[in-house]
Amino acid sequence: MDDANLFQLGIGLETGAHAEDLRSREAAPVTVEGPRGGASNADLLDDAREDHFIRRDGRVFAGTHLIIEVVNGHGLDEEARIQQAFRDCVEECGATLLHIHTHKFSPQGVSGVAVLAESHISVHTWPEIGYGAFDVFMCGDATPWRAVDVLRAAFGTEDVRVRELLRGDGLVVEDRAA
Repeated sequence: MDDANLFQLGIGLETGAHAEDLRSREAAPVTVEGPRGGASNADLLDDAREDHFIRRDGRVFAGTHLIIEVVNGHGLDEEARIQQAFRDCVEECGATLLHIHTHKFSPQGVSGVAVLAESHISVHTWPEIGYGAFDVFMCGDATPWRAVDVLRAAFGTEDVRVRELLRGDGLVVEDRAA
């Protein structure tokens, strides 16, 4: 593969985030893979460990991923409104915004993503039926459940449906961390 193809894939591009990832890997302790690919290093269960894994009720997981469906919503065809909803969610959830990118489709609909230090918020909308499919995935100390009320208010509906996934749940467990 020549350099132009690698560039198109994003390989070899030096960005602030890429450089930060390299530095954090150098400083992080090495973990040993368990029998099913999960980490078995007891350090992962240490509450004082400085990473963005969540430790709650004896569980360790990568982050909370909310699948949020906005039903009978208003303004789901307005890019500026969606971008502001992203910003409001980030602020309310205590996250760190890195970048927002949205795209307005013709004749209607918006897709977008807010890239966060803690992960992301994304959306695809079908304004012709008042529907917005949002994902809110956050790790660390961010509180993604606070985004639900922000989205309810931003799109003027009481019909907001939520499913929660604990990403990476079960990959690190106490009985394998000996």
